Amino acid sequence: MGILLTTEHTMRHDNTRSTRSGSQAAEFLSFRLGSEAYGIDILKVQEIRGYEQPTRLANAPDYLRGVLNLRGVIVPVIDLRVKFGMADVPFNTHTVTIVLTVLGRVVGVVVDSVSDVIELDPSQIRPAPEFTDAACVEHVVGMASPDASHPEHMIILMDIEKLMGSADMGLLEQAPAEELAEAA
Repeated sequence: MGILLTTEHTMRHDNTRSTRSGSQAAEFLSFRLGSEAYGIDILKVQEIRGYEQPTRLANAPDYLRGVLNLRGVIVPVIDLRVKFGMADVPFNTHTVTIVLTVLGRVVGVVVDSVSDVIELDPSQIRPAPEFTDAACVEHVVGMASPDASHPEHMIILMDIEKLMGSADMGLLEQAPAEELAEAA
């Protein structure tokens, strides 16, 4: 059974963002892949579901686990562990599918576990590292240390729309540049 994020949570999120004076706090859903913590904008999350085996599609890339029928909507399910080239691990009771609304489309991503919803002020977010080959960080928007007492524990903040909308994913039609600019 899925865990639905409520309207109350979304309203609290909107209020939290707009009532801060001088800074715009943002909320992120944190999740784990292996030993690393990641975060995505909570406004992109539709629901969190226990892992269900999707229907596999012939000739699909390895990272595309298959599709699920969620209340009449056919949802492609991406295994982020495979997409990021991480070692394969068996699914367990903590493995979940995060259902997202990305660029007007519903997509599921499989992660090892969901941790928490965290609120971050802009002062807690550092820019993504720069590399000569930026392909590994093109979907990373920043790094954050949500716990001041443990600054070494960082969370990787992802632009999930950029990741899901990338040409190599082939999931979403490439929107014209002006539509992408409006979405940002």
